[in-house]
Amino acid sequence: MDRRRFLKAGALGAAAIAGGANAAVSAPAVHTDRRPNVLLVITDQQGLDTISALGCDHVRTPAMDQLAGRGVSFACSHSTNPLCSPARSSLFTGRPTLETGVVVNGLPIRESIPNLGQWLGREGYETTYVGKWHVPQSFPATMPGFTVIPAGLGGQGELGDSAVSRACEGYLRNRTKSDPFFLVASFLQPHDVCQFVSMHTAGIDALPFEGIEGELPPLPANHQFDPREPEKVKRGRKVSWSELTWRYYLWSYYRMVEMVDAEVGRVLDALEGSGQAENTLVVFTADHGEGRGRHQMVTKNYLYDEAVKVPLVVSFPGRAQEDAQDNEHLVSGVDVVPTVCDYAGLKSPPDQRGRSLRPLLEGKSPEWTEMVAAEVQRDGRMIRTERYKYIVFHDDPVEQLFDMIDDPGETRNLAETSGHAGALEDHRKLLRDWEARLDVAPVTLPAPWQKPKARGGRAKS
Repeated sequence: MDRRRFLKAGALGAAAIAGGANAAVSAPAVHTDRRPNVLLVITDQQGLDTISALGCDHVRTPAMDQLAGRGVSFACSHSTNPLCSPARSSLFTGRPTLETGVVVNGLPIRESIPNLGQWLGREGYETTYVGKWHVPQSFPATMPGFTVIPAGLGGQGELGDSAVSRACEGYLRNRTKSDPFFLVASFLQPHDVCQFVSMHTAGIDALPFEGIEGELPPLPANHQFDPREPEKVKRGRKVSWSELTWRYYLWSYYRMVEMVDAEVGRVLDALEGSGQAENTLVVFTADHGEGRGRHQMVTKNYLYDEAVKVPLVVSFPGRAQEDAQDNEHLVSGVDVVPTVCDYAGLKSPPDQRGRSLRPLLEGKSPEWTEMVAAEVQRDGRMIRTERYKYIVFHDDPVEQLFDMIDDPGETRNLAETSGHAGALEDHRKLLRDWEARLDVAPVTLPAPWQKPKARGGRAKS
């Protein structure tokens, strides 16, 4: 970091610390016709159906509930790639991961593609980032297009997320510039569930806390699954637990969601106290979901809904619907950049693959895309249409086709059943056409992802 950026980051960090002392002071409301501010809140590993106001009975999420009451929640929201770095590369560029080049963790975004901070910064926005980045560094000191407020701890949200929310609070309550801001608040929870899984591989024989027996969520309806799966999906099963362990894992995961909800609430309260809430577009989402026992899966990196569907709630007072839920339109992470640019009055970066959600947010009925696509594990692909989901790995003969209306839990693979040959071929064609339109990035995999060399010294492809 050069001296100028270091001093700027230090000043913002000092403001973050001062924010705690000013928590009870609210600035007067500011009414202005200038370009809107943007607050992007990202959680890590939070599945779609984990918010109380949207129907989850096992969690209390007052901050997320409040945001949903002020905006539009999308029930058909998808990650572009259910893994941390790839998903984030799409959120910040509006491009699928085959184009960003971030097909696995540990890779940077292709240099020719600007991120949203760079794009808005060129147009006079004050762009600030707090928390996890992970493209490729987890908690960087510098980042293209952003001033970084150093806060948070790599690897454990329970310890670091409060530092992220307090830094955002200080920034919002103490900034004095008239330029519009683009603030990213990026949290780790409920990613700590990964540590839970690694620490409980053998399962439990008894609950570690008294009095929670009656609070344990039941096993999900799709805990059982169709065994006709690609090999890379089968290999993703990391545990073989008793029913007690599965239910305790679910209970623990929801507590992690509640932890991050409290930190999100601190940021939203600070936005209100800043006097800027009425002129701020708020976008809340996650990079990917979590298995939660569906298909007996944990964590992520596969294309079932529990990993690939994520919350997406957008609020803009007076300019978007409030307390609305969109259950119809297929949307994904590539739609965030064009939506932000649309409300900011800016042209989107070149070659966007998503669309602005603004017409949907404002209650209009535009013609919409017939599908969304996702990728995983370099060669896994998903095409989701109104009725069906198609999953295939290019190096595996097993295809999956699910009727998402009759079988939303994805428990019956229809790919080899009579009567679905037409739907199967339609989705194969949609995938071919989608891939043909992409400007695929050349990729050199980081060391942990490289395959071992075959005999004779030649690397396997």
